Amino acid sequence: MTTRAEQREETRERILEAARDAFSELGFKAASTRDIAARANTTQGLITYHFRTKDELWKAAVGGIFELLERKLGTRLASIEEKDPREFAREVIREYVRFTAAHPELFRLMVEQGKHDDARTRWLVKTHLRPMYENVFRDGLWAGKRNGALAPHLHYALAGAGSLPFAIGPEVRRLWGLEPSQKDFVEAHADVVAKLLVP
Repeated sequence: MTTRAEQREETRERILEAARDAFSELGFKAASTRDIAARANTTQGLITYHFRTKDELWKAAVGGIFELLERKLGTRLASIEEKDPREFAREVIREYVRFTAAHPELFRLMVEQGKHDDARTRWLVKTHLRPMYENVFRDGLWAGKRNGALAPHLHYALAGAGSLPFAIGPEVRRLWGLEPSQKDFVEAHADVVAKLLVP
């Protein structure tokens, strides 16, 4: 039997998952808390119980997906025993692609929010994007004089190339007859992106 605290946490997680889906599909303005409540199979009252404002809900939903990504990449970085820096970089890229395959809403959220120069974008860059860029990309994958100037381009090449087929799964199915969520597709795509960005 679940406790009330467990039920509250389960409801909160359902709301966050529904919010990520709604914000990634519709953007902040078009996503309504009524739609999010319906997706989460709960009430608007419970949304406001857990999150005072729509902006607070957005930050919790977006922050949650980035925290998960940061944990996954951090765990993977710590476990890679590869000594060759190029192969190490390729494996980090593969792990990023695997993550975006499992969480296509990440890329959709980035594209949706990245179009707006507002307080949410400033918060996202300051809280998640810049620290990840500095820790993983600038000082890790793209370290060095030559790559330093290319870092912004490599960053967006990875974000786009690594994520796009999973974010637009219906097109991939129609155009190529392939299922982008299948492990073979994910691994093949991860390998292609890794070798493109770190030849």
